[in-house]
Amino acid sequence: MTDPRSDTAALTKRLTRLDEALAVGGDRVDPAVATRVRGIGDQVRTRLALGVDHTVVALLGGTGSGKSSLFNEICGLEFAEVGVKRPTTSQPTACVWGGGGEKLLDWLEVAEDRRIERESALDGDTEAPLRGLVLLDLPDHDSIEDAHREAVDRLLPMADLLIWVVDPQKYADDSLHSGYLRGLVGHEGAMLVVLNQVDTVPPEQREALATDVGRLLAADGLTGVEVRTTSARTGEGVAEMRDTLAEVVGRQSLAARRASAEITDAARLVQGEVGDAEPPADALDVTPVAVTLAHAAGLPALADAVAAVVRGSATTVPELVSVQEGAVALARSQWTDAVTARLPRRWVEAVRGALAPTDEIRSAADEALSRVAVVTRRSRLAVTLLVLAVVLGVGAVAAAGAGAWRTWGSGTGPEDLLRLGWPLAAGLAVLAVLCAWLAVRARRAAATRRAERVRRDGREALEGVARRCLAEPTTAVLAEHRRVRELAAGAREA
Repeated sequence: MTDPRSDTAALTKRLTRLDEALAVGGDRVDPAVATRVRGIGDQVRTRLALGVDHTVVALLGGTGSGKSSLFNEICGLEFAEVGVKRPTTSQPTACVWGGGGEKLLDWLEVAEDRRIERESALDGDTEAPLRGLVLLDLPDHDSIEDAHREAVDRLLPMADLLIWVVDPQKYADDSLHSGYLRGLVGHEGAMLVVLNQVDTVPPEQREALATDVGRLLAADGLTGVEVRTTSARTGEGVAEMRDTLAEVVGRQSLAARRASAEITDAARLVQGEVGDAEPPADALDVTPVAVTLAHAAGLPALADAVAAVVRGSATTVPELVSVQEGAVALARSQWTDAVTARLPRRWVEAVRGALAPTDEIRSAADEALSRVAVVTRRSRLAVTLLVLAVVLGVGAVAAAGAGAWRTWGSGTGPEDLLRLGWPLAAGLAVLAVLCAWLAVRARRAAATRRAERVRRDGREALEGVARRCLAEPTTAVLAEHRRVRELAAGAREA
């Protein structure tokens, strides 16, 4: 038999997950759904308080079927009332193997004087296989007393196994077939039909009689229901009945199965309030938002202007404009659409409500950009190289002039001038040109670096704004969505 303590612990754990899912979900879960789930949880807890460690088996039958006698034979006790003049069971009787079923029997409304505990020290281990069984002898379903039929109707859904006891004379009674059996289609696995009093039927006719009972069951739409033959007077088939009951006791009780099914239904309701998954990680990338805000603030134009000043092709840098409200609203809307594409309506609203409003994002973006350093100072290396180029150029001119003066002053010819003055002048001139070229390259490189730094710093500043105003609130809501989804999935596991 499954350990009832483990059943109770597992079911309680699943209920706790449902409670936490509702607590985390809050108003993101439809109030009507939350109310229904809480109601289911309360019902299951009530049933758990009664215990799910007992297996309830009900003996049902019409007047004179002998079910009370069969009840006594199974119990091994003369406890159920067996009528003499007109056999009839007027109130439910219960036999409990192992004890501890007081709360359950109270719930089943079995009177205290109609209860008995079967096991005792004298039994040894002979009754151990049935430990946890609650065997009910229900009132006759065909009684003329309305209270009797009402008791049957109330207790019938609470049983793990229904044993319908019929007799050879009344097994085709319409009150049984139309009143009960035909309404149990789909529950064949929790039913058994016992043809009792077979000692009154010649042995050669018993098999045909049982076959006819099966035929009527099939006509009722009940397929696969086993038909047994017993005799409470001779004890025929009683041992086999006890073996069957021991097998049923070894399974998980109907109460536990029903509680599990109800929790599963409640978990499905909660799962209907969340999406199948959260948006992928790339949907939370703030780069597109930063790019949109950067263009709206004129950051690319500012970076280009910085480059122009550093290169020397411009003298002033324009100021950043305030980020346009429309651009901020567009970026916020695009962000929301991207991160809520797979979420239900209430969670979409929760994300929207968690995001910073448009004017706050706009102010934060303007403030962040105002702190971006705009450096338009020219490259020191470029200036140094340019000065060096000028010096070298002047040196080249001076070298050429000095060489010419000495040559003409001493009376040497043009060949001596070429040999003495021009090589030095030419070398200095080449160095001057090289330095000038390097100065231009250094200035352009500096312009590119300064412009890129403005773009990078501005973009990082705006990414910080987007993270703080959009990504972080969204992540918090999605974390709660994930928690509710995981809790509901965990509560659904049987």
